[in-house]
Amino acid sequence: MPQQTAYHDALGDYFAGHADISPYNAYTDRPAMLELAGDVAGARVLDVGCGGGHYTADLLARGAEVVGVDGSATLLEHARARVGERAELRLHDLEEPLDFAGDASFDGAVCALVFHHLTRRAQLLGELRRVLRPGGWLLVSTTHPTADWRHFGGSYYADDWVDLPLKSGSFSIRYQRMPLETFLGELLTAGFVLERLVEPRPVPGLREIDEARYDKLHRTPSFLSVRLTRP
Repeated sequence: MPQQTAYHDALGDYFAGHADISPYNAYTDRPAMLELAGDVAGARVLDVGCGGGHYTADLLARGAEVVGVDGSATLLEHARARVGERAELRLHDLEEPLDFAGDASFDGAVCALVFHHLTRRAQLLGELRRVLRPGGWLLVSTTHPTADWRHFGGSYYADDWVDLPLKSGSFSIRYQRMPLETFLGELLTAGFVLERLVEPRPVPGLREIDEARYDKLHRTPSFLSVRLTRP
């Protein structure tokens, strides 16, 4: 991803810790994506934009062999602290081809809350199609276009780059808004077949620690998650 949108240094440290307990990451996006993944025992999975290694750890716990890649050295340090030598972790700019991976070398790939940070999305999708075996699966999550519309205003169809301040007030994250037709259109144009689309709600555990946020996320969507297959 572009240098200005990657989670480096202090932002990377903040995000790695935040993702441990965040209502959005820990209780909404991650449970939904792992449910979409289903049984991964014995599968070789590419964690695209693995961040602090939260997905990598969960996939390992479910019996997968995982290769995690991220453009932030800071986040990879957190990932290594979380999973040790149990996964192959690589520093790799996702704006560049996945030249470390052979054709049809993975059974599945996870791209969690990364897609909207990238400028060369078509190139990445082409590379994912190449490295997935026929019948392999791809999970992608992104910000919900209506959530962005409610927050930033303007046109629902806007495709501008925006900065979203984080709760701490010290950091913001930069990404590109996109309507649903753009998000799905890019995935389908790349040759993937849509299996499922979900608008994740938080799991019940959030209610026990933050009932107000639990209720809010059951009324207003925050993310979109899809499962696709490579023909």
